[in-house]
Amino acid sequence: MLERRYRVDSLIARGGMSTVYRGLDTRLDRPVALKVMDEQYSGDRSFVERFESEARAAARLHDPNIVAVYDQGVDRRADGDHVFLVMQLVEGCTLRDLIVDRGRLPVPLALSVLEPVLSALAAAHGAGMVHRDVKPENVLIGEDGTVRVADFGLVRAAASAGTTSGSVILGTVAYLSPEQVTTGAADLRTDVYAAGVVLFEMLTGHPPYVGDTALSVAYRHVNDDVPAPGTQVDGVPPALDELVVRATRRDAQARPADAAAMLAEVRRVRGELGIAPVPVPVPSSAERTTVMPTAQHPPPEQGDPPTEQFAAVRDVPAAGPQGTRALQRPRSAEEEDRTQEFGAVAAGPSPREQERRRGKRAVVAWTAVVAVLALLVGGVAFWLGTGGSSVQVPQLVGKPEAEAQQALQTAGLRSTVTKEHDNAVPEGVVISSSPEQGAQVSTEREVALVVSLGKPAVPPIAEGTPLAEAEIEVRNAKLQPVHDESADEYHQSVPEGRVIRVDPAPGTRLDISSEVRLIVSRGPPPVPVPDVRGASKEEAFAILSNAGFTPFEAGQQFNADVEGGHVIATDPGAGTEVRLAGSPRIGVVLSNAVAVPDLNGTTVEQAQQAMAERGLVLDVNALWNRPNMRIFGQLPTPGSRVEPGSTVRVTAF
Repeated sequence: MLERRYRVDSLIARGGMSTVYRGLDTRLDRPVALKVMDEQYSGDRSFVERFESEARAAARLHDPNIVAVYDQGVDRRADGDHVFLVMQLVEGCTLRDLIVDRGRLPVPLALSVLEPVLSALAAAHGAGMVHRDVKPENVLIGEDGTVRVADFGLVRAAASAGTTSGSVILGTVAYLSPEQVTTGAADLRTDVYAAGVVLFEMLTGHPPYVGDTALSVAYRHVNDDVPAPGTQVDGVPPALDELVVRATRRDAQARPADAAAMLAEVRRVRGELGIAPVPVPVPSSAERTTVMPTAQHPPPEQGDPPTEQFAAVRDVPAAGPQGTRALQRPRSAEEEDRTQEFGAVAAGPSPREQERRRGKRAVVAWTAVVAVLALLVGGVAFWLGTGGSSVQVPQLVGKPEAEAQQALQTAGLRSTVTKEHDNAVPEGVVISSSPEQGAQVSTEREVALVVSLGKPAVPPIAEGTPLAEAEIEVRNAKLQPVHDESADEYHQSVPEGRVIRVDPAPGTRLDISSEVRLIVSRGPPPVPVPDVRGASKEEAFAILSNAGFTPFEAGQQFNADVEGGHVIATDPGAGTEVRLAGSPRIGVVLSNAVAVPDLNGTTVEQAQQAMAERGLVLDVNALWNRPNMRIFGQLPTPGSRVEPGSTVRVTAF
């Protein structure tokens, strides 16, 4: 039992950071999945604090394509703490099982899987969360064909805690974006890159990069462009090729801004190609079992339950796409001799593992020697072929881009240009060059120029833009969005929760990371309830409807001052300010008063009929009871208002 509430039942699978069990919430009698963190994390207080924060954030994500997070906790025991997460139990398989079972997926099926994945990521991005580890193992397929994404926030919790250093990346090497490899940074476009790689794998049956070491795969993400799937297999429409290439650009700014933007492009491509959604199947070869993300089968030598007791998981090389790893980032030149490979965060290796690693290091060392020799031979051949001609890189920094380009052309050099914002360097002026000024390089060498875009400008956010989209636009402009709810305003036409304006105004130049305030609509301003007291029901309903309210009859009361069928009061009362969002309902209370008719001169028989029609009782006072008696006095007097069922006394002769 965990925290005396969650019963731990059978083992489901093991992953890089946790072990997953089938369990039971004994309080609610509900089957659950229990993800218990590895001891190296549970013993780190900073991880536990971050884990709790991220679990709460993940629990706030409500989307049918996200595996629900029910609870999180720490079960404290004498033999150590057990940090755990309680999640929705999904019966079925993973996307990895589907790819293993079927190989490359048909285009309609691949899109039918990708759309709910992007929908889940879009919900997370809208809440300010980045998944960081999108891969087939984290895409679950229920027995009813529902596609769900799991493990939101767990990688970020580990990456932000003391269990890793600044030179360590957490992720799965086959799906790491270039920026994750080079800097360890991850944002919304990082998830877009990984989703593009997953789409590539669904269309081709394999990830774009494989290698003997994690380092070799990671370097290919940094230095190579992901190829279009159509270059690997036949039958991929060009529009889908273009989508994969755009989503996996090495330059993050060239990718779709977030999962919502990529989802819109997927739907546009689907519409252009006329591809209808198809049901997502559970592989026929997959066992009917519970699946959880990052669940990898324990190797047989560990003595754990045999593989056939669990859902099938693809057997891939060490650098394959399976496990979430802690990876060393590439170091600077002076550090390269000390760090040659990515290392998994794990307990000490076994002797067998040490021997395997020594062999791998030997292979890497000899590979490096061969590579250096090849470079030397190639360099000498190039020098001989060009006659050894070389030039100095001219002064470029501080010059306008056109002038710098001309200087390079004069020196016989070519250039590549990237642009970035800078607080100090004016727009269009060179910030830096690589190689730097004075470096001796061969002719026809490319010189990389970084040209300033100047200070970032507040983007032109249209009135009515959803708050989440506006915040993304501001961040993409290298500025910091700020939303102060106390500054929100009422607006007649801008719906509640959407942006009215930004401050400073669009186009204003600011320093990088400066704050941009977002003024958000509270919806239409409240209006006072019209005073309809004394009006007839029909008149009152018309007045309230024209004012934007939905009137309804809220009962009747007696009021001698108000004519029957007319309004006594409203709920809320007249003058109360009410917001018009959703046509608020206004209760109308009507008078049930009955006006006493003038009975003088009428016969008793006529008076009795008049009283019955009005729901009143007639009380006749006469000396002799005759059928032709006429009334010559009454109380209450004619015109008086009385309650229904009241008695009217008359004198007849």
